[in-house]
Amino acid sequence: MKRDVILAGVGGQGVLSVGAIISSAAVEEGLEVRQSEVHGMAQRGGAVLAHLRISDKAIASDLVPRGAADLILAMEPLEALRYANWLSAKLESGEPGAMVSAAEPLVNIPNYPDIAGIIELLKSFPLCRIVQAASLAKEAGLAQSVNMVMVGAASPFLPIKTETLEATIKKMFSGKGADKVEANLKAFALGMNAVK
Repeated sequence: MKRDVILAGVGGQGVLSVGAIISSAAVEEGLEVRQSEVHGMAQRGGAVLAHLRISDKAIASDLVPRGAADLILAMEPLEALRYANWLSAKLESGEPGAMVSAAEPLVNIPNYPDIAGIIELLKSFPLCRIVQAASLAKEAGLAQSVNMVMVGAASPFLPIKTETLEATIKKMFSGKGADKVEANLKAFALGMNAVK
């Protein structure tokens, strides 16, 4: 078993937190994990890309080969499109790779393309899920939990049990109070339900 994941977004969106939750949960289940991160030109607003490889066997490289990703998980649509050429057209199972993106753009450049056109291009991928992440985070009671909505949206495409991801979220947010833990768990569940 192997899952190659590209995590993409913009600085400040929690891409690295998403990677930390997924990789910690995978390690908890005894899986091998390799991760490589590329930070943008600015802490806030620059592109952030992480390669995340999960397997039940040894992993030789940190980087996902172009055209081989089982999943692209993007915190915003333009970043999803930017890394679309990493997505596998056909996995070992015969299924296409999954494109999962938040619907809401983070307009960090003056000539940001038309969002409707970006969404249409994303929807042209055979297995695509566009998630209304911001509204689901608000529904969970914590607007900042968009990244946990996206972990939930990615969860059906990961080789990790739901309970393990939930336990990892609890552990990660335990120092921030019970209300933050509950809101992030709710955000995770709403994201998972949004892609089913």
